[in-house]
Amino acid sequence: MSVLPGKVSEAWNDRKGPIIFTTVNKNGIPNAIYATCVSKFSEDTIVIANNYFNKTQENILAGSKGSILFITNDGKAFQIKGSIEYHTSGKIFDNMKEWNPTEHPGHAATALKVEEVYSGAEKLL
Repeated sequence: MSVLPGKVSEAWNDRKGPIIFTTVNKNGIPNAIYATCVSKFSEDTIVIANNYFNKTQENILAGSKGSILFITNDGKAFQIKGSIEYHTSGKIFDNMKEWNPTEHPGHAATALKVEEVYSGAEKLL
């Protein structure tokens, strides 16, 4: 199991604005969305609330891997890549329901499991 390097974990806590979450469909066509309802569940799992996914959900259920791109308040970019788990119940789902705004549906908790991490072109993990 891979975990976020310390400086990336710290950077996550200093991120600015929404993240960009990318998946691909079964034909390899990418789909990227902005997501604001996100949280670090653990050092190896980032969770994105499925509030209004459509193509993203289809891609996940078809077995897509994913990536998260975020920027810090001082303008440093990081990318996290990994496999995706889709939770409609259980510990990760329940945790998402705690921080996801109540005005959003929170259909599922999309958990990106950390496999690779980059800062710009530099591979950190």
